[in-house]
Amino acid sequence: MPLGGLQHYTIEPQDLERTKNFYCEVLGLENGDRPPLDFPGYWLYSGGVATVHLMGTRKPREGIVVRGTEKKYEDTGRLDHIAFSATDVDGVRKRLQQHNVKFRESIVPRTGDTQFFMYDPDGVGVELNFPKA
Repeated sequence: MPLGGLQHYTIEPQDLERTKNFYCEVLGLENGDRPPLDFPGYWLYSGGVATVHLMGTRKPREGIVVRGTEKKYEDTGRLDHIAFSATDVDGVRKRLQQHNVKFRESIVPRTGDTQFFMYDPDGVGVELNFPKA
């Protein structure tokens, strides 16, 4: 049974609206259609695919682990980061600066691609990959 492509990743953010704004206003994902689930949340789309799911507070029930939002994570644990392909390196750099998002920029050896590394409001590592011009 071979796996297909990554469908999405889910974050249970401390502040649902702040995290939605980071992924939409700063990184450019689009808030889109989400089934009528029994808890708040957002499905954020990239290229027509619901790539990031944000999950609000849920009620505990059989088979559902509710972690809560009180705990502050100092790092991303065993998950190091999530990466997106990106375009318009200069425009994204400017957008990050306008939103006061701290990021590290590097050039990939041999390929010359540009990478930006940052953290979302809950400390999840995010990487943006721009192909060499």
